[in-house]
Amino acid sequence: MRASLSRKSGPRAVICSKICSCSAVSLYSRPLLAQRRQASTLNHMVTTTESFSKPINNSFNYKLAVKDNVATEGLPTQCASKILDSHASPFEATIVTQLRANGAVVVGKTNMDEFGMGSHSVNSMHGAVVNPLSDKDAPLSAGGSSGGSAVAVKTGDAQIALGTDTGGSVRLPAAYTGVIGYKPSYGMLSRHGVVPYANSLDTVGVLANSIPSIEDAIFSSGIYMQHDPNDPTSLRTATRQRCSKACSSNLPAMEKLAIGIPIEYNIAELDPGVKAAWENVASQLEAQGARIVPVSLPATKEALCAYYVLAPAEASSNLAKYDGVRYGVRGKNGDSAGDTLYSEARGSGFGEEVKRRILLGTYSLSSEAIDNYFIQAQKVRRRVQQDFDRIFRLDNPLYEERQFDLADMEADMLLDNKRGPPQVDFLLCPTAPTFAPQLSDLQNQSSVDAYINDVFTVPASLAGLPAVSIPAWPKDGKFPVGMQLIGQFWDDLRMLRMAEKTMAILRAA
Repeated sequence: MRASLSRKSGPRAVICSKICSCSAVSLYSRPLLAQRRQASTLNHMVTTTESFSKPINNSFNYKLAVKDNVATEGLPTQCASKILDSHASPFEATIVTQLRANGAVVVGKTNMDEFGMGSHSVNSMHGAVVNPLSDKDAPLSAGGSSGGSAVAVKTGDAQIALGTDTGGSVRLPAAYTGVIGYKPSYGMLSRHGVVPYANSLDTVGVLANSIPSIEDAIFSSGIYMQHDPNDPTSLRTATRQRCSKACSSNLPAMEKLAIGIPIEYNIAELDPGVKAAWENVASQLEAQGARIVPVSLPATKEALCAYYVLAPAEASSNLAKYDGVRYGVRGKNGDSAGDTLYSEARGSGFGEEVKRRILLGTYSLSSEAIDNYFIQAQKVRRRVQQDFDRIFRLDNPLYEERQFDLADMEADMLLDNKRGPPQVDFLLCPTAPTFAPQLSDLQNQSSVDAYINDVFTVPASLAGLPAVSIPAWPKDGKFPVGMQLIGQFWDDLRMLRMAEKTMAILRAA
């Protein structure tokens, strides 16, 4: 990889254990399609090619794997769904074109949860993705929904992989497989050409084995400053410039950093091994001079519920187009008269989890439920964002600076002084509450049990904030723990550099 952006190196860093006290283009045609890998033991690639996608810039080349809900020239985009079997997009996703212009060579498409709906990459017409860290007789979850992309990076099939992150779908696979998963600020990377799940939450994410690789691909290349007029959620150039001016890229010395430990994230479901790793990372950072501060995010308790109202609601609208006429494979007995065609196409084309979320979303948008569910979830989302803005030292550059009103504060919120709660530079918390579960155990889980895996990743998604999962390897364990850093909006570069520094400290410990 190219040399990454120059950095100011402060003292090495890591934290302490106050956690215990914290409660294009060309259409797809079969003769051109590279054949699917046969009987892969990990099942992470659904289409592979060695030379199909040529880089535009030959001075710097790297292998890029692309999640199968991101349109790629010459390759099908199926979203791991039977309803899009052999579908080819007539154009390429902007982010793929941008990366190819900077030297990426697409090596294939990766397996995933159908339409991005899942936490373990098991809801796929191709079958489950297997974690490469698994024992021979006990296959583990690779996380989802971007599990195939995480495995492609872990196995060396790609140096960088694209995923999508709606509520944690890049960060969870990164945590389970021991790679780095980065979710950028909402609106930074173009979603044009990405099959939507929930428009107000979807982001394109990046998985890699090193932070400099991510910096090179997204920041050194200048992609993070490029507005895409084809994507209505892409921030305009003037807004990007204003945000960049408000957010410095230089990470200060550790002695000047405050790291927040959210007390609401210390939940009963937190695995003791994950909690111990969290405490260890915190203590390592504190030993290097960082100040560890317990902070309160009261709306976190309702964040997961709000997400599973909002995301299915948007999904039910987005997936309405798959009707067997405009999109979707027609049923064998369907006709063009109406109900039979529609019901057969959707009934046979969608998997069980997708059907479940469509029904949930349709109900929450119904006239009798919208006020009690969808509207209330939107209010929770706003409170989640306000909680983050309240505890970050850096102001949110999207909004005018406003005075913090103590009357708006929860009665049990911790105060730093009489002016309000403590303010921090970054938040540190686990990415997932448990280690990677065995695939066999998932068969006995209810859908609600699977949703709990998103409890630590959903809040940042609701607020549109950048977050990155980095691996922390316990000395007495063979499986990694994902540690998540969350930053203020558009503070992506400083957050990534903090992540790199944290990883260096953990390696040296």
